[in-house]
Amino acid sequence: MTIDARTANPEERALFTPLTIRGTTLPLRAGVSPMCMYAAVDGFVSDFHLAHLGRFALGGAGLVIVEATAIEPRGRISHFDLGLWDDAHVEGMTRIASLLDAHGSVPGIQLGHAGRRASVREPWHAGAPLDETDALAGNPPWQTVGPSALPAGPNWPVPHELSEAEIAESVAQWAAAARRAAEAGFRYIELHGAHGYLLHSFLSPISNTRTDGYGGDTAGRMRYPLEVIRAIREAIGDEIILAYRVSSVDGVLDGGLGIEDIVEFSRHANAAGVDVIDTSSGGITTDRSSDTRVRRGFGFHADFARAIKAETDAVVACVGFIVDPEQASRMIEDQDADIVLLGREMLDNPNWVHHARRALAADEFDHWDIRFGSALGPRLSTLQRLAESEETPLTRFEQYTGA
Repeated sequence: MTIDARTANPEERALFTPLTIRGTTLPLRAGVSPMCMYAAVDGFVSDFHLAHLGRFALGGAGLVIVEATAIEPRGRISHFDLGLWDDAHVEGMTRIASLLDAHGSVPGIQLGHAGRRASVREPWHAGAPLDETDALAGNPPWQTVGPSALPAGPNWPVPHELSEAEIAESVAQWAAAARRAAEAGFRYIELHGAHGYLLHSFLSPISNTRTDGYGGDTAGRMRYPLEVIRAIREAIGDEIILAYRVSSVDGVLDGGLGIEDIVEFSRHANAAGVDVIDTSSGGITTDRSSDTRVRRGFGFHADFARAIKAETDAVVACVGFIVDPEQASRMIEDQDADIVLLGREMLDNPNWVHHARRALAADEFDHWDIRFGSALGPRLSTLQRLAESEETPLTRFEQYTGA
């Protein structure tokens, strides 16, 4: 049922309603999208990650998803990605999951393998493939892998084409990383199946030209991602939420996947054990001359999310320039999505959810940590009094200068 957001009781706005999936309840529908920070050494969690992610839980987010975390070393985007390819990584991840849970957020993590788009510099160094210059600086490139020996774009390295035996090994690596994530206490595990990374590259005919059972028609190209999903569901059991990020369209000039293909894949993924489809787009190629990326605008993935939600039984999450509380709540009320995920907006304002409650539900500081709310309430009263007196922050100085 569509709710008229302009007349709904503000206490019942959809953004603040809980959502139960399997054995876990999200306290509200706004979460933090996974964002790569490039702050790890050998895959290990650092204090930076605890500070970075903890502030979102303190800011009221219902779900906080840890950045793309590599299932094996060559699956890293850069040298500085988080990892869960070793049991030694679990301790640091446990600290993150415990921190998020203790402050009211469902702890989530995104597992990934960058495939043929691995072995690159950080984005502030143009995100270009690593080369001899990087090797001299102690960050050598490594052999990338993919479904076919096709580079991601001009001047990118040719990936090693995975054999069927190597594909089976990769499926086992995904499952092992998921088991570690569950052991660490994460209750929401997302697979990065978008942006041209390994799972996406098997699904797309742009990057997968195999002629064996893992290529060719749609069923062949879906085989590896679906094997990964089934292996992970078996590894983590029935209680943990399993999500899958898709590129809703490949966004290329000639060929590639469209939304109708992703709707079909989403149905199969849902049947294989995926609970949530997280909608993004693009990334199958780095060749800008053949790239027709979705035009960025407010909520620019909402139409894709709406299509998947209407045509599948999956819970649907949406990302992409969701910045305003009214916008976010209407997306849920109007059946565009079930969950909204914010990334850069949360970087800019980690307290976005608390401010959204003030804007939509007249909730001043009831949901803030009491150590914050007990101080901010009196501060607001003082600010309101000063506003009524027409005093400004510069009044005192104006008295001295005679201005």
